[in-house]
Amino acid sequence: MSEPTIADVGEFALIDVVRERLGTNEYVLIGPGDDAAHVATADGTYVTATDILVEGRHFRRDWSSAADIGRKAVAANLSDINAMGGVATALVVAFAAPGSLPVSWVTDLIGGMVEECAKVGAHIVGGDMSAAEQIIISITAMGDAERPVTRSGAKVGDQVAYAGTLGLASAGYGALSRGFRSPKVAVDEHRSPHPPYAAGPAAATAGATAMIDISDGLLGDLGHVARASGVAIDVDPTAFEVLDAVQTVAGALGGVDPLRFVLSGGDDYALAATFPAGTTLPDGWTRIGEVKAGEGVTVAGAPYEGGPGHRHWT
Repeated sequence: MSEPTIADVGEFALIDVVRERLGTNEYVLIGPGDDAAHVATADGTYVTATDILVEGRHFRRDWSSAADIGRKAVAANLSDINAMGGVATALVVAFAAPGSLPVSWVTDLIGGMVEECAKVGAHIVGGDMSAAEQIIISITAMGDAERPVTRSGAKVGDQVAYAGTLGLASAGYGALSRGFRSPKVAVDEHRSPHPPYAAGPAAATAGATAMIDISDGLLGDLGHVARASGVAIDVDPTAFEVLDAVQTVAGALGGVDPLRFVLSGGDDYALAATFPAGTTLPDGWTRIGEVKAGEGVTVAGAPYEGGPGHRHWT
């Protein structure tokens, strides 16, 4: 019998395997399994997260400019810190590329990164470079969180809410995949998302019990919250505003249900969080469901047939 591959077990089972080998350390306050780690130092604490973008898998140069790719690479990392209720302060960037890549492309990439960093007051402070057959960008972000919010604190009776935009980036991807360059607002959101950077710290201050960023799809990412918290989550499909651009793309793709982009699309880097019942939600947050006893995620009390979202190695 052949040995299981990572494609066989999937991303999150693989993470569990890695976590078992890492062990624990007194300085690691929150370890692998959340959007970011929380680490103690001699004079305080910090949160840190890392993401990798691979050409052909996460971006295409014929779809996105170098500046767009730079902004998106940074946004993915800033969003992880945001999802812990924190604000990023410093980033280090590892970059690999073919030797034939124009230097101007790299300077445009860095320009986009700097532009996105400025939205939260963060700075790039170092990194590494290497040759590779394709472009690979890996960023590690560090920041501060007064009260880090994990995925594991949701309680039965909590309300579920989101902040940011849902469905637009995945609709843009759907359009680009069919050779379209419109609707522009959707295509642009896929190229360079706009995470709600103020929403994470606001949610932490308001008492959020659990939080996650939406990179792989709302239902899939809420599934991580449900699993980590040992609860079930039910989503109200009538709570969402489906944007006109999302509806346009759904129609152009042959009558696809536009709600599918909202519920199982990713790349918008919105936030989802749970709050105690009766809590007044911060500005920019919308209630979309409830935490219940049980396990898994349902939509209007039933399993969602459209799939939970993106999966690696599938």
